Amino acid sequence: MKRIMRYIIVGIVIVGGYFGLLKLHQRTTKPVVGILTMIHHPALDQIQKGVVAGLAEEGYRNGKNIKIEYQNANGDQGNLNTMANKLVNDHAKVIVGITTPACQALANATKDIPIVMGGIGDPVGAGLVKNEKNPGGNVTGVHDVNPSEQQVALVKKFIPDIKTLGVIYTSSDTSSESQYQTIVKAARKLHVNLKTYTIANANELDQTSQTMLSKVDAVIVPSDNIIAGSMGVLVKNANAVNKPVFPSADTMVKDGGVASISLSQYGQGKAAGKMAARILKGEKAGQMAVNDYHHGEPVLNLKQAHKLGIKVPADFQQEAEQHGIVFK
Repeated sequence: MKRIMRYIIVGIVIVGGYFGLLKLHQRTTKPVVGILTMIHHPALDQIQKGVVAGLAEEGYRNGKNIKIEYQNANGDQGNLNTMANKLVNDHAKVIVGITTPACQALANATKDIPIVMGGIGDPVGAGLVKNEKNPGGNVTGVHDVNPSEQQVALVKKFIPDIKTLGVIYTSSDTSSESQYQTIVKAARKLHVNLKTYTIANANELDQTSQTMLSKVDAVIVPSDNIIAGSMGVLVKNANAVNKPVFPSADTMVKDGGVASISLSQYGQGKAAGKMAARILKGEKAGQMAVNDYHHGEPVLNLKQAHKLGIKVPADFQQEAEQHGIVFK
């Protein structure tokens, strides 16, 4: 009888210890916030930094009360799908997708875990949400609304007598395609002759941009991940024929563009981070309207303008110095 009681007591201690450890694990395990990006380059890195900052401003800091798991597919679609599934299998509480392909991979991997888009050009066209005001499902986030009319007007401000403006973008990128369409409308409205060129991948940028630059007076580029990652190629070819490039992203201006009315990549990421924080606090992704981020700021690469012998409009330079960014 004493032996039986001993076994019972030992059993109670073991079971009690197990549940105690389980409760301790539940208390100490931090919720995982996943971040998935298609490729590494400065513009997307700024979005990622903004996501972390947005979470922190809402009280969620990596290592303190959340665990941020960052995955970079390095431009490989196969990696992207694998990494999306990994974040799902790691039971992330919310996942931020940076670039349209990253968000699409996540949406294919889970219909349950909330997904926040980190600055996507056309979420409806990409099949990520059916309605921006009432997304439903498990996807919401930030829609970057490109200030195309301001950007085309800026080109005319720098080059009043421009005859032909070239535009180049990646045909397979739905966000770039969407922004390209807004550039077409803006050029038509502002009576600018637009000549279009597309690439399928980064390998085509060198030859296609050389062809384009032989036929246009300047170049405008939407927020295009492939071109942003190979901006040096475009700038090299443009400098060779002394023609300016007007990109849509501030990081692309830094990399050799002349000027832009640019959406802040960091600001988009910050907005996405704050939306992720709202989900961590209990809100449902499907009930959160997509954030139409359209705050543009003047960005100027003064060194590049001087290199090309371009006169910078004084009022734009002043605006960039006071309210935007100037690279010298």
